[in-house]
Amino acid sequence: MPFEFDEILETIKMTEIEHFDIRTVTLGISLRDCADRNVEVTKQKIYDKVTKYGSNHVKFAREVESKYGISIANKRISITPLSIVGDAFKADEFVEIAKVLDKAAMEVGVDYLAGYSALVQKGFTNGELELIKSIPFALSETGRVCSSINVASTKAGINMDAINMMSQIIKDTAEKTKERDSIGCAKLVVFCNVPEDNPFVAGAFHGVTEPEVVLNVGISGPGVVLDAIKTAGKVDLQQLAEVIKKTIFKITRAGELMGRKVAEKHGIPFGIVDISLAPTPAQGDSIADILQAMGVQYVGAPGTTAALAMLNDSVKKAGLMASSSVGGMSGAFIPVSEDAGMIYAAKMGYLSLEKLEAMTAVCSVGLDMVAVPGDTPATTIAGIIADECAIGMINDKTTAVRIIPAYGKKVGDFVDYGGLLGQAPIMPVRELRCDNLVLRGGRIPAPMRSLTN
Repeated sequence: MPFEFDEILETIKMTEIEHFDIRTVTLGISLRDCADRNVEVTKQKIYDKVTKYGSNHVKFAREVESKYGISIANKRISITPLSIVGDAFKADEFVEIAKVLDKAAMEVGVDYLAGYSALVQKGFTNGELELIKSIPFALSETGRVCSSINVASTKAGINMDAINMMSQIIKDTAEKTKERDSIGCAKLVVFCNVPEDNPFVAGAFHGVTEPEVVLNVGISGPGVVLDAIKTAGKVDLQQLAEVIKKTIFKITRAGELMGRKVAEKHGIPFGIVDISLAPTPAQGDSIADILQAMGVQYVGAPGTTAALAMLNDSVKKAGLMASSSVGGMSGAFIPVSEDAGMIYAAKMGYLSLEKLEAMTAVCSVGLDMVAVPGDTPATTIAGIIADECAIGMINDKTTAVRIIPAYGKKVGDFVDYGGLLGQAPIMPVRELRCDNLVLRGGRIPAPMRSLTN
């Protein structure tokens, strides 16, 4: 479908007035051919390959930005889950590789490099166990490396042993980065039904079914949707859904165009456009503000989940109409620390963890960038992750937890990371215990809907 001149003019307006940007162009690189039993050989192969493909990534993205007048906020790289590449290594060797990845990311100039990952929804290899053990060290000793672990899926069920392990890893990562408000936890995600082509960090990685190298794009645009809703005025909900769909259609078209142009400059395949609405801490660039414009007083009020469900559904329908290459998570993100309206609602006590969990049942990801007291027990964190995985497993959707048990912090305090990571109030956690459940271990069996073949 060709791009019309009027579309371009509308996109320029969105960029200049309504905070529209392309959130990320993420270069996916396969590292499967970098595997070797000698860690020094593997490190060199990985460094050479990342710098080879990534050397012009930032340059090409900036050239496309300049040509079309649309900002690309982040230039990133994702790699094959490292546990696959380094399955023969020990934890300290994985940390060495993490440092090499960090060095390569810094050299090519990308914001983050994601894929320090493992897929353990059904069990562990020895290498996966070693990678998981290494995470607190890897994230505390690097600046740009991001990690994700998939612990559940609709097909496999929920690996409670993996959840228990990850809950302690999260606590250890918080302690090791305590001088920076436990920022290591902001680069660590626990998934159910993880997508293999997600361009957004911290959960991005280059899936094993992906080509040698590929370019995926993640769009944004809450400010554009907010302006459209305000302009629409007092229309009914069905009419409002149409307003949102028309707006998302335009955003998706612009995002795919930008992604394809960056891929062309690389001379590589274009992969997918992730149509997720991703907020920032900037005023007017908030999912919470959209929900309020739809009619709820503040996020957390009755009706919040219904409004979010309608928004998410409209995003998906419009994206699928606009592009044949929709992938990733594609919907609405609700990270607390990265959304000014969510921050305010959490600070005022309007938004509880329980209400946030209910909202995750109808949006694109899960409990994202949620800060809790540093003394929250690992078993309680395990229960929170298990609940979120249950929502994803039963509904056959992606859910995730990026939780920050901020070391030394209590309810009423804040963590502050600046930039896109923003700041978050420490939210209260129920003190009721779930130890006797989560410490049973084993696997929660896959549901009936897993039997689809």
